[in-house]
Amino acid sequence: MKKLELAEIAALLPQKDRILIVIHKSPDGDAIGCGYGLCMALRSLGKQANVLCGDPIPPIYSYLTDLVPPTDMTPEYVVSVDLGDTKLLSGEAAAYKDRIDLCLDHHYSNSGFAAEGYVDGSAASCAEILKRLLDLMPVTITPDIANAVFTGVCTDTGCFRFSSVTAETHRIAAELIDLGADSAMICRLMFDCKSRARVELERMIYEGLTYYAGGQIAVVTITKQMLADSGATPFDTDGIAALARQIEGVRLGVTITEKDGGEFRFSVRSAGDIDASAICACFGGGGHRGAAGCSMEGTLEDVRQRMAEACAKALGVSL
Repeated sequence: MKKLELAEIAALLPQKDRILIVIHKSPDGDAIGCGYGLCMALRSLGKQANVLCGDPIPPIYSYLTDLVPPTDMTPEYVVSVDLGDTKLLSGEAAAYKDRIDLCLDHHYSNSGFAAEGYVDGSAASCAEILKRLLDLMPVTITPDIANAVFTGVCTDTGCFRFSSVTAETHRIAAELIDLGADSAMICRLMFDCKSRARVELERMIYEGLTYYAGGQIAVVTITKQMLADSGATPFDTDGIAALARQIEGVRLGVTITEKDGGEFRFSVRSAGDIDASAICACFGGGGHRGAAGCSMEGTLEDVRQRMAEACAKALGVSL
């Protein structure tokens, strides 16, 4: 991947048209906020632009998605946001995995799949990068665009609680509020609203909580049966990866989610003293020092034991 500076990208994008923005499967607030924020900005410049995700966007983000209905368009330029590896594309978006022209990302484990790109692993969210980019472009950041970018910033920082948060993160958030971002509405939707099905699912999750290494590792599991019994949808699981890490004394929190075909997805959360990305890299995944993910196939008992052993090794302790 040819590395570009943000100023070069700011000059490049206005020269393009029919721009497709792809985001990763199981999209989170950072991917969604960046995708729709960039799309609105490009459309404000008179460009044809669409956002494409292989998975459905959770309805809670309708305050963004309703503003950007898809248009009939054959892409000539493809941009990825908040995407560290094309393995994380699914469905229709995966068809573009070998033709991504530009990558904007903040995962230091980025695999360098795009023709050109900008990656800043020190940024707490991809939305921080997008805000810096928009400031260099002939774009007026409207309240709707500010809402999109603020969504990315606040969700990928756990409402500004993660160790990746810097003073610059707060400055960017403050600027977005000055530009019209409805921070109270967004934070309430993202962190204070739970469906009854989500509450029931959390009850089941805590009942099955497992500790290892004297309580330094906590593992929670979400099976397909638990989703069926609670009535929860995949949308209701957003943010659950943080639950295990919130327990006192836990240094590594692991969430296992059962998928189809014997696949299990892992979300690993660390306080920052242990590199979660390095743990997930052992299983073909990656991410950030404090938050990373990977997938494994097998039985639940087998994959849980393999992850627990990898976490214990990272901590330098025995199970």
